[in-house]
Amino acid sequence: MADLGSWNFADVWEVIAELQPGAPALMHGDQTLTWAEFDRRADGVAKALLDAGVAEQDKVAQYLYNGTEYLESTFGLFKAGLVPVNTNYRYGDDELVYLWTNADAVAVVFHGTFVERIEAIKKRVPAVRTWLWVDDGSGPCPAWAAPYEDAATSSAARVRAPWGRSGDHLYMLYTGGTTGMPKGVMWRQDDLFVSLSRSAANRYPEDGGLDDVRSMLAKPGFVSLPAAPLMHGTGAFLAFTMLSDGGSVVTLTSRRFDVAELLDTVERQAVNVLAIVGDAFAKPILNALDAEPGRWDISSIFMIVSSGVMWSSATKEGLLRHHPKMLLVDQFSSSEALGMGTSVATGGKAVTTARFKLSDRTRVVTEDGRFLEPGSTETGMVAIKGRTPVGYYKDPEKSASTFRTFDGDRYSVPGDYAQVNPDGSLRLLGRGSVCINTGGEKVYPEEVEEAVKSHPSVHDAVVVGVPDERFGETIVAVVEPMPGAAPEADGIVETVKEQLAAYKTPRRVITIDTIGRAANGKVDYKRLRQYAIDQVGVK
Repeated sequence: MADLGSWNFADVWEVIAELQPGAPALMHGDQTLTWAEFDRRADGVAKALLDAGVAEQDKVAQYLYNGTEYLESTFGLFKAGLVPVNTNYRYGDDELVYLWTNADAVAVVFHGTFVERIEAIKKRVPAVRTWLWVDDGSGPCPAWAAPYEDAATSSAARVRAPWGRSGDHLYMLYTGGTTGMPKGVMWRQDDLFVSLSRSAANRYPEDGGLDDVRSMLAKPGFVSLPAAPLMHGTGAFLAFTMLSDGGSVVTLTSRRFDVAELLDTVERQAVNVLAIVGDAFAKPILNALDAEPGRWDISSIFMIVSSGVMWSSATKEGLLRHHPKMLLVDQFSSSEALGMGTSVATGGKAVTTARFKLSDRTRVVTEDGRFLEPGSTETGMVAIKGRTPVGYYKDPEKSASTFRTFDGDRYSVPGDYAQVNPDGSLRLLGRGSVCINTGGEKVYPEEVEEAVKSHPSVHDAVVVGVPDERFGETIVAVVEPMPGAAPEADGIVETVKEQLAAYKTPRRVITIDTIGRAANGKVDYKRLRQYAIDQVGVK
């Protein structure tokens, strides 16, 4: 049993499997795993790794697309007291070597399609001793790996490591953001469990235990679909939340976002909760529903949750026209800080983009450590106290700059700048790492991007600063047009002027075939800034 105030995901999920063994836990295409099967296969993964000689809190990388194996292996790692390490499947050779070396990974669970890439770097990661190959039909299991299926079916009984389990055991989420090398955010499982539970249907007591799960879980929970990859926090955190609530997780079979598959799956599996990442997902969904009204039944959805990237009011309003009763929840969170603020739209009304209701643990703090009061005209950084990560793995300098103490309380300050409106709500401006300084004025790209994207000819946009002799930097909008559209710079500039101060208006508008957002909705500002410099002709 979990100790008081020491939540561990494996303990909780095992109890849920005992309470509802026949209920669905994982669904992927035509495959459905019950909670009993989910539990037993995770036992097999745990046993295989323990038999391979892992030690307590060893790191295991998950080099996987979405599928049942991702969450099975996560469950198995938690059972064995090991630390999952998410791996971006878009990484190249050097990035993979950096990640697995930085994380001290001793094992890797991987889809077969990655065999060739792994073989090219295998000698560069000698600390990895165990390789579990997930068959995806791309070829045979290499001699240096062991079949994942053999591992998953290797145990007929509950598996527990000699060192047991603890709320202090870690979940590690590597996050790259828009600049710098990825950093491993270390969450104690107890802290992460409590933070996620705050937004769940069953809000377990912070200092509770497994008897609370037994008494509070009366029936299976919601059917959820993380449209984003499980390798990113948005997808993983939704899955963890829904599973801990006794629900089920549906994953898409396509390895590229396919809006028709998503909507087909929503209808077929009667999905209740859908997780997306801003307009990168929401706009294609809206376009599909507008193009073929009546094709898909989305009435089972009661909530769409977005996190990580701003979600425009116009897109929310469009979705609500198709299903006015659902809740559209914009969560202001990051890998390092969960639950900083929320914005909820329903009933055909969408609140202003980037306007969030602060949680009772969130403040906006200035560089010199002052908390801003409602109505202040100053800009500060968003900070949240309470359940926060331990720090960044092997990076004490970055940990000290992000996790700071104000008035005796430890806060996570991930770098998001904002102002506090007179009503106490938050006006989010964006990350300071990509802030543009033009003529001494600070301009946060995300604020301008939302204005640019409100122009009907713009599908997506990124705003960057390029060198300028007079102003230091000048603002350039890099625009991905709507299909068949030819955006006019003057019209886009006027659209921005109608919404923002003149100094925030782009001085140049250039087009690009695609912004190239990652699956988590983030963009490579460094690459797009260089593209803008090349197009504008700055030397």
